Amino acid sequence: MIKKRNLLAYIIITILIFPNIVFAQNTIDTTYNYNWWGNAVENIPFFELYSVIDNEDIPDIKVSGMDDVTVENDKIYIVDTTDSRINIFNSSDLKFITSLKAIRNKEGKIAIDEKTKQQVVLKNPEGVFIHSKNEEIYIADTGNERIVVLDENDYTFKRVITRPSNMVGQTNFKPSKVVVDNINRIYIVVQSGFEGIIELTSEGEFKRYFGVNKPKVNLVDYFWRQYATEEQKAKMAKILAPSFNNIEIDNEGFIYATTYDASATDKVFRLNPKGENILRDEGYLPVIGDFTLEYAKNSINPLESQFIDIALTDYGTYALLDKNNGRIFIYNFDGELLNIFGQKGFMKGEFNEPTSIDWIGDKLIVTDKQMKAAYIFSPTKVGSLMLESSKAYYNGEWDKSTELLKEAVKLNSNLDIAYNSIGKSYLMEDDYETALYYFNLSKNDIYYSKAFNGYRSLWIQENFIWIFTGMILCIVAVVYSEIRYYKKRK
Repeated sequence: MIKKRNLLAYIIITILIFPNIVFAQNTIDTTYNYNWWGNAVENIPFFELYSVIDNEDIPDIKVSGMDDVTVENDKIYIVDTTDSRINIFNSSDLKFITSLKAIRNKEGKIAIDEKTKQQVVLKNPEGVFIHSKNEEIYIADTGNERIVVLDENDYTFKRVITRPSNMVGQTNFKPSKVVVDNINRIYIVVQSGFEGIIELTSEGEFKRYFGVNKPKVNLVDYFWRQYATEEQKAKMAKILAPSFNNIEIDNEGFIYATTYDASATDKVFRLNPKGENILRDEGYLPVIGDFTLEYAKNSINPLESQFIDIALTDYGTYALLDKNNGRIFIYNFDGELLNIFGQKGFMKGEFNEPTSIDWIGDKLIVTDKQMKAAYIFSPTKVGSLMLESSKAYYNGEWDKSTELLKEAVKLNSNLDIAYNSIGKSYLMEDDYETALYYFNLSKNDIYYSKAFNGYRSLWIQENFIWIFTGMILCIVAVVYSEIRYYKKRK
């Protein structure tokens, strides 16, 4: 029997002698969800490691980090902030295409900025967005405090957008993330920008600050402010709106944003044209990531989730990347948590310093700055069924959604969220009795009550004649009884 001391020495010697051993890990061990009571329940993995992009895939170029990723039109764009590059890959075979740093014009020469008369060279970019409608690439060239716009087809220079002359407020124009909508309005996130998302016109003119990010109210501070003098109020710390840290746009033109500011009321936003948060939040728990207090009962005790990026599908399902715990949270359009996977670590497929996330079809790509790698995860059988079901439900194909979910629960009977979604499908079809059965399995009291109300109303309609007849008979019986009573008294 090997003693623990000898076993530990053996492991250390093995690592020292064979430092390049790769610990293969296809499935994610930490895979779970929360039930109705907020307790973590282990689940079958929804995703498994499919492939990796790292230094070996980028010939003759030094990779200092991977800080942002965008997938569009069969291409993967990965931002290397430290080395000031945008590295581009083919999304189908993951082959390296080119790298952008010194931006060139149509003649193949380094482009010149007409305003500054200097060469257009990227400096610490932090974000990239592909505007397919105009076939343009928007790069948040953070170090140069500008946005560089390129031709999507040949990566040549088109124009730069600098701080608008009509821009008001105290926000510095240092673009970190950028998106563009279908009518060419430009939305920019700057780190620590407490005034909101910067909205520009298609010509680059300032329009407004966009997005309401409400801070939490400290009742003690609020109380003292009511009785403080103007001089005392001036010395008190100002309450500033929490800043956004990332931004995305869906196919309907709604802006999604995230924040990890501890003072923020919400962590994830779906902003309407007025800048109000209309994110659907109908799950067991709010869209906050890990439910730390209840999760501590399961002896895992995570840190509070800090979302640094959001990835959207065309059918409302989205993935959130948690920087603190190295986890990915998958939510459907209703804000129901489908699955959680991922963990911090140094092994293949684990995250050390995750930075960005995006979808490649039904796959997910996650970049890690410290590991200098991009991990691509493919859905398992259960994951595929759940994603396809969410897509069918979003498109109104409730029968198809239900059948897919029934297939999923055959593989994993622990899927409370699947029972809940099946119940919703039957509820949409006014099959209240079947809906009650599945809501009982999922322990969703709210939707169980809705189904019960529908079932009760339908039962009353179907049995109205008997109910009405019974009421008439009761009234007749009461009247007859009273008449007999008075006759006897006389």
